[in-house]
Amino acid sequence: MYAKCGLFPVSERVFDKMRQRSIVSWSAMIGACLQCGFHEQGLLLFTRMLDQGIKPNRASILNATACVRRENAAHQMHRVIMDNVLDNDQSVQNATMLMFARCGRIDLARSLFDGFTNKDLVCWASMIDAYARADLPLEALLLFNQMRLQCVLPDSITLLAVIQACSILASLHLARTLHAVIIRCFLECQLVLDTAVLDLYMKCGSLTYARKVFDNMKGRNIISWSTMISGYGMHGHGKEALHLFDQMKALIKPDHVTFVSILSACSHAGLINEGWECFDSMVRDFGVTPTSEHYACMVDLLGRAGQLNHALEFIEKMPVRPEAGVWGALLGACRIHSNVELAEIAAKSLLNLDAENPGRYVLLSNIYASLGKRREAYRIRNLMKSRGVKKKVGWTSIEIKGKMYTFVAGDRANPEMDLIYSELGKLMERIRQEGYIPDVSFVLHDVEGETKEMMLYAHSEKLAIVFGLIKLGHESSIRITKNLRVCGDCHTATKFISKVTGKEIVVRDSQRFHHFMNGTCSCGDYW
Repeated sequence: MYAKCGLFPVSERVFDKMRQRSIVSWSAMIGACLQCGFHEQGLLLFTRMLDQGIKPNRASILNATACVRRENAAHQMHRVIMDNVLDNDQSVQNATMLMFARCGRIDLARSLFDGFTNKDLVCWASMIDAYARADLPLEALLLFNQMRLQCVLPDSITLLAVIQACSILASLHLARTLHAVIIRCFLECQLVLDTAVLDLYMKCGSLTYARKVFDNMKGRNIISWSTMISGYGMHGHGKEALHLFDQMKALIKPDHVTFVSILSACSHAGLINEGWECFDSMVRDFGVTPTSEHYACMVDLLGRAGQLNHALEFIEKMPVRPEAGVWGALLGACRIHSNVELAEIAAKSLLNLDAENPGRYVLLSNIYASLGKRREAYRIRNLMKSRGVKKKVGWTSIEIKGKMYTFVAGDRANPEMDLIYSELGKLMERIRQEGYIPDVSFVLHDVEGETKEMMLYAHSEKLAIVFGLIKLGHESSIRITKNLRVCGDCHTATKFISKVTGKEIVVRDSQRFHHFMNGTCSCGDYW
């Protein structure tokens, strides 16, 4: 009870004062650690319980597996499960599978999944969700199709996981197909699914379809409004987001999530005055106390506008302790404006608060590299390696006639790669004649300059764009999706490509949408 009410220290005191503890007591305390996010402490308690000779039951195993975050602990937990003959329990099987997936061993999770004799809906949904969370959307969608072939009917939880996978690919064709499946499976309106579909269309780049879903909703809650506002912000339509926000205020009181959405929209559109007004109105008009997320949005707003010192002063005056998101916003702004001094200040806090996030190391390393500080860039990369933090593999996908194609840097897997590289070479020569200069600072490898340029040319974004130019012919626009932040050189090159080809190129990266047209980008060159 105390843990669920957020009073973990009181929960601990009650547990410590117990003269006798049964397996139920231990399981409840481990569950309290899980409830409050103290995962390491939960595992330590589980180990203490085993050391005292108490045999784990189903509940304690489920709570303990949910606390596991590291691979070595996952293997130890799996041995405990096997030793206590709990590996045939279906709930424990699903929990073990999710545990390995959460620790980055999606291959072991799939191996367990394939070995399960009886797969219920929870099992299928868990594995699909694991693939989506592991940034493996194609595998998630393939497994969903296999589930349907087994005549297992999806529920709303399964469909939410599939929607997440589809949103990673940003395929409008897949989004419309999935929307049709949802309509067939659920004749009655489900607000949570309608909102998820709305978000899906936004992430697939279709404001039109998203707005249709929004307008046709039989009922809207605060999440629906916030999602639509956030979607406008992702596409850089800050004014439209503010207009919708005004409409919402007349009908429903905005909460902290809504304010994150509108502040983020103001940040992406560079609406500084409007952003300040929204921030000031939180407490003044609605009694919403700003959290670290709101402060991070304001730091992002100031940072994107180049007001880095103002952003740092804002952080120093915050009434709450700055969390990773706040310092991350400042670090991102330092990358935009190449301010290495403030980047180091932000990174000093970030690498302690968010030490397992590879994006923090990569961003700082790229800032050093862009300023020619190769030694510092290598130092950060080595620090990342020594801490066992692995960088996500970058990929870019493009949809051609309903089929998804995925590229990685230096890709040779596509059977048409010879043609792609041939056309890529011609295209690079065309944009160089227009003034494009490769930014080799984005290549950290210690190789010759010409080799660095070739490595830049082979980035996944450029390969996908060229493939689109080959396959889509006279179509006016090309849409690609990058799972990470688009690199600075690819951003510059894409502007030139849109100019020389006359094509609109829409790029969705991990941060926002970029609409390239006639040599310019909708982001205004800061993202």
